[in-house]
Amino acid sequence: MKLRTKYILFVVIIHLVALVLTYFIFNDNKIWFIVSEVFVIISIVISIRLYNQLIRPIKTLMQGVDAIKDRDFNVKFLSTGKHEIDQLTDVYNQMMDELRTERTRQEQQHFFLEKLIFTSPTGIVVLDFDDNVQQVNPKALQILGVEAGDILNYPVDKLQHVLLQQIKHLKSGENIVVKPDGINTYKLQKSHFIDRGFSRHFIMIEDLTAEILAAEKNVYGKVIRMMAHEVNNTVGPVNSIMQSALKTDKLWESHQFNILKDALQVAVDRNHNLNFFMRNFADLVKLPAANKKPVNLHQLVDSVSKLMEIKAKEKEIEFEFQLATGSFNIMADEQQMEQVLINIVKNAVEAIDKKGTIIFKTTAAKKSLVISDTGIGISAEQTANLFSPFFSTKKDGQGIGLTLVREILVNHGFEFSLKTITNKKTEFTIMFN
Repeated sequence: MKLRTKYILFVVIIHLVALVLTYFIFNDNKIWFIVSEVFVIISIVISIRLYNQLIRPIKTLMQGVDAIKDRDFNVKFLSTGKHEIDQLTDVYNQMMDELRTERTRQEQQHFFLEKLIFTSPTGIVVLDFDDNVQQVNPKALQILGVEAGDILNYPVDKLQHVLLQQIKHLKSGENIVVKPDGINTYKLQKSHFIDRGFSRHFIMIEDLTAEILAAEKNVYGKVIRMMAHEVNNTVGPVNSIMQSALKTDKLWESHQFNILKDALQVAVDRNHNLNFFMRNFADLVKLPAANKKPVNLHQLVDSVSKLMEIKAKEKEIEFEFQLATGSFNIMADEQQMEQVLINIVKNAVEAIDKKGTIIFKTTAAKKSLVISDTGIGISAEQTANLFSPFFSTKKDGQGIGLTLVREILVNHGFEFSLKTITNKKTEFTIMFN
């Protein structure tokens, strides 16, 4: 029962009792009966005034409590002139001011945090208390290559994405560096924060590709320059001596020296091959900036396919063309893009043992080129190292072909991928911007 109800009930009962008692006590004496009734009336008036002074202000303060429950911090009360009530009113108004200030501060911080997350160059995925995806910023969507509706409100460990699958193995505070496609490198970190007394996790996905590529290029550039310097300093003088010896006819007048002469010639040829080998590596380090001009991609594909056709026919490999109608122009360095396509087609030919198909497909809407082959494919272990310098899946490979392809495409700003889709189907995709 509310205080107001108790008060009214008490006042009604006490005055009814007083009226009944005065009636029985002073029934014979009208003067005292009238006087007692006047006192009862005065008591009722006093009770009403006390109600107005005590109960109604409390009722008003209860309206303030309701406002707090509704999170409406704009309700304030005026002074009543009653000391005790005004003290409560002052405390209430002060509390409301502080709550309103605190809410404004929290809203500003929340807005700042939301803006920071939205514009962050690091992908951020925020989970709820049940580890379902509650929020994801644009950078994370870009890295994951999905739409927000595809992952929001789904359990993070149930999402079929190679990056998010790695999160299942991480504890809060741990991080891992992964290279899912052999091209891009990402750092995944799992952390937590306290929300309303409970722990919630969030995931940060940092794209380290540019930094890793720059570091790799700096390292293998130094190695290649050192190797080229040592090889040239050694091979040059040695070749000069051997060629001088080969040109001196008096040394080879006797027939018995023909074997030695042939051996020296083999050594000279081998040194030339070694120089050619080192020039391939040097070209990787000295790759010039892309001289971008309008290039007809279809004409470029046609010229490269004709160049590689003889090598393909030796293994009974057929070329198939699924090119978009009309011309397909891109802004690129024609010579460098030709080298890219030659390396891709060469790898596709070498991946097919005997008989197979290499398909060239362009899509105008997506501005893409896909070169697929029916070769042996790429294993999961090989995928992570495909574009690493000096890594090769071939027995006698130098490991610079795909590295050169990567350098050229990265310098052009073209996205690309190499992966085995199904058995006997491997695709190299280039997305032109």
